[in-house]
Amino acid sequence: MEAEHQVYLASRSPRRCELLGQIGVRFRVIAIDTDETRLPDEAPRDYVRRVALEKARSVRAVVPALDPRPVLAADTAVVAADRVLGKPRGQADAARMMRLLSGRTHQVLTGVALIARGEERTALSENRVTFRALGQEEVRRYWQTGEPRDKAGGYAIQGYGALFVVGLEGSYSGVMGLPLFETGCLLEQAGVELMAPSEPSA
Repeated sequence: MEAEHQVYLASRSPRRCELLGQIGVRFRVIAIDTDETRLPDEAPRDYVRRVALEKARSVRAVVPALDPRPVLAADTAVVAADRVLGKPRGQADAARMMRLLSGRTHQVLTGVALIARGEERTALSENRVTFRALGQEEVRRYWQTGEPRDKAGGYAIQGYGALFVVGLEGSYSGVMGLPLFETGCLLEQAGVELMAPSEPSA
């Protein structure tokens, strides 16, 4: 018999699902589309925290009121040359992002939010990623792989994008989209058991 879920995950991201499962948390996905428009003059750190919290709130609103299980959400932004890079709108936009990242160090910020027992908590993972110089032809080939299309900043560090990364300061899982240290701390504060068995004990 499959064990009952411990938390609700407000995300359709396969990467976040994989990472949450990696630390032994049983979860159920409920994802509701959330407006991710950045507010005027909103600092990137505030932006990812706010959007993560709004994602969690949107799911908490549809979960039965008496259900005590926490709701977890996250949001990631790539910041380069003082610009927040979201998901590319097409090949030309992805190439523009790659030009901004090429041969430079950029920030990857991931905000995590947890709503549990009527309390809202957030955490922030701040990371620095350095790219080598990229050629126009390899940028074109990278787009053709399909990988950049739904990724903040137009790349995935866990995929072909790893070929571009010279160095990383911070959390690999944070760059992927769900920083496990910060997530684990929030879940433990809410009384969620980590490294839980996939099936109940006999």
